[in-house]
Amino acid sequence: MAGSQRVYKQKIRATQTLKKVFRAMELIAASRITKARKKAQGRDPYTLALVRAVSAVAEHANLDHPLIKGRQDTNRVAVLAITSDRGMAGAYSATVLRETERLLERLESEGKEPVLYVSGRRGESYFRFRGREVVRSWTGSSDNPDAETSTEIADELLAAFLAPAEEGGVGELHVVFTRFVSMVSQVPQVRRMLPLEVVEGVTEAGAHALPLYEFEPSPDEVLDALLPLYVRNRIYAQHLMAAASELAARQQAMHTATDNAEDLIRDYTRLANQARQADITSEITEIVSGADALASSR
Repeated sequence: MAGSQRVYKQKIRATQTLKKVFRAMELIAASRITKARKKAQGRDPYTLALVRAVSAVAEHANLDHPLIKGRQDTNRVAVLAITSDRGMAGAYSATVLRETERLLERLESEGKEPVLYVSGRRGESYFRFRGREVVRSWTGSSDNPDAETSTEIADELLAAFLAPAEEGGVGELHVVFTRFVSMVSQVPQVRRMLPLEVVEGVTEAGAHALPLYEFEPSPDEVLDALLPLYVRNRIYAQHLMAAASELAARQQAMHTATDNAEDLIRDYTRLANQARQADITSEITEIVSGADALASSR
């Protein structure tokens, strides 16, 4: 029984160490989530203004722009999956990867050829382990994305979309990421980024209104400059949303792990006490038996 006590005490010490690690990770995530949430939600007004600007220009421009009209010369489709760099965030990355797999299966069933781009080390290792080719990956800043990396990703995807078919050009771009709704709710999203779908106009359908803007030098040239900016902004906004979701998921997962560690410590403490009481009972029994044996021998 003495051995059992020693084993339980070792388990208690190990669980207490893990509990401190979980608690520290929960506090780190909690200290960063407010800033990440403000950054993510702070992009919404800018994104909305940009969408309205693109819609306004598109109404006056040639809709044969390559970023709007789409391509028919290739069946290749780019898919960008935004995951985390590290684990310990519950089902955050697993949910994104599951949605990505569903999207890949749907695209393949439609006769298209998806090509993968991945942001985040978890997604990169997942697809490489399963033998799927990843055209390019970006890692190291999933919980604190910077504008430079997001711009680099957007430019890479824009270049693939505008490249000739014989040079590996793609006809569509889809992004899978997680949208931050609240501290307890993060929802996976699948968005088609290219070709663009301009759904928000500056005038109601059927209404005739005077133009609200004057475009210099021309609507088409303004659209040429505005659409890449729109794509870069959306990619950056999606990374900010994903970062806020990752931190919220990690805080929640670490809080649950801390509670589970406390439950384990209570269970091990109870078992250790039971083992100690059994040791005491055994020692008393041996003493009484020895005394009885001595009394019988007299």
